[in-house]
Amino acid sequence: MSETSALRARLRHLVREVAKFGAVGGVGVLVNLLTFNLVRHTTEVPVVRASIAATIVSIVFNYVGFRYFTYRDRDKSGRTKELLLFAAFSAIGLVIENGVLYTATYGFGWDSPVLSNIFKFAGIGIATLFRFWSYRTWVFRALPAHEAVAGAESILEEKLEDRLGEKLDAELEAEIGDERPPRHGPRHARAQ
Repeated sequence: MSETSALRARLRHLVREVAKFGAVGGVGVLVNLLTFNLVRHTTEVPVVRASIAATIVSIVFNYVGFRYFTYRDRDKSGRTKELLLFAAFSAIGLVIENGVLYTATYGFGWDSPVLSNIFKFAGIGIATLFRFWSYRTWVFRALPAHEAVAGAESILEEKLEDRLGEKLDAELEAEIGDERPPRHGPRHARAQ
């Protein structure tokens, strides 16, 4: 497999990962926004506290989705460490997400239901970039053997392609009659 093929394979893998992350995250955003609006409109909880509660609910939902769907093929040893890292990076994402809403609400006085949802959504978007990077880099780490196996498979595929190409070339030359395919091995050496 050439460098270009290997790069394409890695890119395809990244696109699949982003799609799975987006699917889980998209449902998590809906859980987040629905919980936020439910708490905000049915209780007297202040806007940022309602947002924090909604973010926590979506963090729990997202962990289950990421562990059992997006990153199910990743290293599963050390679940306690994984959960602690997930919680720590999620807390940073919570601060990013709700910091945007806090700034809009208390810094600029933009506190209508529509503006709260707009800035809540903007905060989710910014925090999602951080979460994607941190989760894939630190929390749901790829198995080291997976990369080694992928590298070995690419070498074997390349060798197989080379051998098949040589065999086809030899058979084609034999059919055309230009020359007979070379014979190798001890049995053929004695016959000559």
